[in-house]
Amino acid sequence: MTVRPDPPTPDLSPRHADWWRQAVVYQVYPRSFGDADGDGLGDLKGVTEHLGHLAALGVDALWLSPFYPSELADGGYDVIDYRDVDPRLGTLDDFDAMTAEAHRLGLKVVVDLVPNHSSHRHVWFQEALAAGPGSPARDRYVFRDGRGAHGELPPTDWQSVFGGSAWRRVADGQWYLHLFTPEQPDFNWGHEEVRADFRTTLRFWSDRGVDGFRVDVAHALAKDLAEPLRDLGAPELSGDSALEHMAPGSHPFYDRDEVHAIYRDWREIFDSYDPPRMAVAEAWVPNARRVRYARPDELGQAFNFEYLQAPWDAAALRQVISDSLDTARAAGASATWVLSNHDVVRHASRLMLPPGTESNDWLLSGGHAPAVDTAAGLRRARAATLLMLALPGSAYLYQGEELGLPEVADLPFEVLQDPVWEQTGHVQKGRDGSRVPLPWTTTGPSYGFGAGGSWLPQPESFASYAVAAQDGVEGSTLELYRTALRLRRKLSDAESLTWVDGFAPGVLAFSRSDRWRCVANLSGTEVGLPAGEVLLASGPLTSDGRLGPDTTVWLG
Repeated sequence: MTVRPDPPTPDLSPRHADWWRQAVVYQVYPRSFGDADGDGLGDLKGVTEHLGHLAALGVDALWLSPFYPSELADGGYDVIDYRDVDPRLGTLDDFDAMTAEAHRLGLKVVVDLVPNHSSHRHVWFQEALAAGPGSPARDRYVFRDGRGAHGELPPTDWQSVFGGSAWRRVADGQWYLHLFTPEQPDFNWGHEEVRADFRTTLRFWSDRGVDGFRVDVAHALAKDLAEPLRDLGAPELSGDSALEHMAPGSHPFYDRDEVHAIYRDWREIFDSYDPPRMAVAEAWVPNARRVRYARPDELGQAFNFEYLQAPWDAAALRQVISDSLDTARAAGASATWVLSNHDVVRHASRLMLPPGTESNDWLLSGGHAPAVDTAAGLRRARAATLLMLALPGSAYLYQGEELGLPEVADLPFEVLQDPVWEQTGHVQKGRDGSRVPLPWTTTGPSYGFGAGGSWLPQPESFASYAVAAQDGVEGSTLELYRTALRLRRKLSDAESLTWVDGFAPGVLAFSRSDRWRCVANLSGTEVGLPAGEVLLASGPLTSDGRLGPDTTVWLG
């Protein structure tokens, strides 16, 4: 075997402006990560206590889901004050201590920003309610008179993401817009005070050492509020999927062209820091439109949800990967990859659902219809992860996936917290199954999450997934992630790949350079491997060195 010199380690130092282009970012859902004060709810001190786990894992940054003051009407995405910490999670001093410790360990800090809507407890919305119709305070939000003889009908037929009308009537008869829960009124981004206040917020957190921002619902800020407001004509056109059936930029509140002026304005703020602050858009828009959010003069990067939604199929994944790389290249950005987050069924379970299975139907059945083989799910999840981590660009991990956690599909209805459950009249079970607090130890009332219980119940099976159960155990999922991230940093090179053909159907293979290749067997049969040193495999090879089903290998 030819011994090649190691390439230079990618520069991920604080001074490197492009650290995010091939970074691994770990999403922390703070209420479920670590509970330092024992009240059952995760907090910032709990995050700080476990930062060593992230450093040992080998990630480059943590992305902190909302930690702001909130009623928790939508898991923290109903923000009361954008420049403070929820008292149940800690203080600004706790945030500063967490950031300082993260930086000491070589970790960047990315925070969630929720600019489309506030909490109905936000001081501005309370002012708007008190001020009455026609007041300047109401102009910061979207208030309108209703239709019908007495204004008793909503202003339009727009639907909430969580079900039902996107309008809520207030005591004086007017209606306000809420694309999510009624506790989340939408801002009017045509109002200069709204734009100015978010500029202040961006500087506030950047001045505290934050390295970047994940922008929630980035495609929804700009809205066509010209009178008369127009109906969509069908409830399904209120959803993100409607964008594929409407002329680009024509939807009244999704992916409008005007939204990009907001992000060009933000980019001036980001670039005023040294190094510039990064940002990534959560934009549920077609690939051809997403490129705009990821341009260097806007947010710079956008999540790639086609990859998350792709079936476990070699041909489908190859197409999605190729399209995603083309889209990123056109934007001058790097691609992004994600398999799990706080909004979807964990991929250790999701990837095992038969094609066509509605995840909500499966959740309503408690995970029994169809039953998911957890061992097979973990095998496929490990293969999917090793495939993802071989791709050029940024990988976004969700807390607990490094432990192989499955979805907790059998949460009793009475413990559910997600507003989707109530808002849909108990039709959609919601996202709580992916938000169950992490297990750190094999024993204790919450498996090391805290000194007491946890805000969502953990199944007994979590003991076998705990960090303590996997730490240092050869072949464990935790050690697979640690090894993969260490090798990824060592081997990462150009932001491109070359497809390798000639394999049996169901096999996906590519090279990142002449240094290493990835071969993923998504078929149901064993396949042969080309010559080369096995650097890492998601599961054991056969006795004669063949690659089994649902297994990925990196070759040198």
